[in-house]
Amino acid sequence: MPEIWAGVDIGKTHHHCVVINAEGKRLLSRRVQNDETELLTLIGDVLEISGDALWAVDLNHGGAALLIGLLVSHGQPVAYLTGLAVHRASATYKGEGKTDAKDAFVIADQARVRRDLGLLRPGDEIAVDLRTLTTRRVDTVFDRTRQINRLRAQLLEIFPALERALDLTNRGPVMLLTGFQTPAAIRRAGASRIETWLKNRKVRSAAALAKAAVDAARAQQTALPGEKLAAAMVVRLAKGVMALDEEIAELDALIEARFREHPHAEVMRSLPGMGTKLAAEFIAATGGDMDAFGSSDRLAGFAGLAPRPRDSGRVSGNMRRPRRYHRGLLRTMYLSAMVSLQCCPASKAYYDRKRSEGKGHKQALLALARRRLNVLWAMIRDGECFHASPPVTGAA
Repeated sequence: MPEIWAGVDIGKTHHHCVVINAEGKRLLSRRVQNDETELLTLIGDVLEISGDALWAVDLNHGGAALLIGLLVSHGQPVAYLTGLAVHRASATYKGEGKTDAKDAFVIADQARVRRDLGLLRPGDEIAVDLRTLTTRRVDTVFDRTRQINRLRAQLLEIFPALERALDLTNRGPVMLLTGFQTPAAIRRAGASRIETWLKNRKVRSAAALAKAAVDAARAQQTALPGEKLAAAMVVRLAKGVMALDEEIAELDALIEARFREHPHAEVMRSLPGMGTKLAAEFIAATGGDMDAFGSSDRLAGFAGLAPRPRDSGRVSGNMRRPRRYHRGLLRTMYLSAMVSLQCCPASKAYYDRKRSEGKGHKQALLALARRRLNVLWAMIRDGECFHASPPVTGAA
């Protein structure tokens, strides 16, 4: 058991640290800048009080990254409390005021009295890189979706027939809009010229796309007010979508290259439905180290795939998804389960069995995701690739 507990209320530019002893008495309370020199001084001062300390923080990324990195390099254990847990615990302490010093004290005191807090584990270099790359890819995909929605809205104001005819999630229609945006311009160019223009830019199904655009232009003979400026905005938005497509392709290549360097890469890819991107997201969420979880049940709880009982009085067997779980990991396993229905007979058979038991599509997929998570945990633990049936051993 530690001799002292150091709670740190994390901020962007400054942190507040409070150190308490076993009786809850404050031994140190200090506001420090999020700067390496000041943080090293703080760590030294705390260790002078006692070398047996447990640090606790309410944030495990962002502004806390430098402090956590310094603590790990000094061999100091770091516990993590969620911001929600700190907020709820604060209501049980005396006084209604909220200050950084009080929050830091609450963090330290909760670390002192609770025995269920997990310690932060430093991720390896590959896991950290994959976390950065996959997070950026998700943000870029969201940006692309927003940009496409803006493009649709802008095109709808001047050319609703074309907006209805084009699937802007594909490259070809977006490329078309960089050259042709109004009904009059498409009619003047004609299907043959537009087809040639698209083929020169390596667009697939250029003839069908050109015909759809000309048909839409013939259906609208009216030029709407503001058409010229709106067409310029359509070009800008379309080029923005294409730029985001290029960035996503670059990120995919970086993720692929970095993922293949991970020692469990081939093992994870052998599981049907677990491609490179999903496997990279799994490593980014878990660190790729199954020893940190101890069992597949704990990993399932972390992923939100292990229901928690909410019984009260005469109500029993009331199982619900936990409120605290890793949303990204749940998404990864859910999507992997969906893909496996098309390529893995064992997964399809398990899914069909759950449907025959009366479960809905979503419930059956979640059950399949839990089963596949157990398999993946065992594969990584044993370092063995997936095989549909147990290997046949020769007779002794």
